[in-house]
Amino acid sequence: MTDWTEKLIDRARALWDEGHSTVEIGRRLGVSKNAVIGKAHRLDWPARPSPIKNRWPDSTTRPPPQPGQPRVPPVTLAPLPSLSAPAPREPIVIPEPPPRPPPPKPVFVAPPKPAAPPKPYGRVTTCCWPIGEPGTLTFRFCDSQSAPGKPYCSDHCRLAYVPIRDRREDAAD
Repeated sequence: MTDWTEKLIDRARALWDEGHSTVEIGRRLGVSKNAVIGKAHRLDWPARPSPIKNRWPDSTTRPPPQPGQPRVPPVTLAPLPSLSAPAPREPIVIPEPPPRPPPPKPVFVAPPKPAAPPKPYGRVTTCCWPIGEPGTLTFRFCDSQSAPGKPYCSDHCRLAYVPIRDRREDAAD
């Protein structure tokens, strides 16, 4: 907030009369340009031409160009068309879209056979020992009766479950 003293107002008015911009006046007095504009309006200082507006509304009052500057002929604009009577237009023709091909006939595909549910480890009744190379046509499982509580038959249980002392003897060899 600026305290506008008589001295500050007199200085601002002198700069205003010299033709300085509101930004320059504000800079010299230590106030904002908006404060200068507001004070000028409240004190009814004489208005100055806007830097945005055209200073020469028509080409007759425009001063002649300075020597060395290129001369540009005045621009004349063509009159705007009348809005009262629209120009006749040709009708817009929208071509018919090509006919759609018939939809393809449905092809019957047999649903896949459901896979056998996985057997829980404790309830296996047939031997699950793999025989052959997985991914070949000869690959299969043993399918013999499994030992109680085991996933393999008694022959394959002997291969799968080696007692600890036998493993130690094999490792010592």
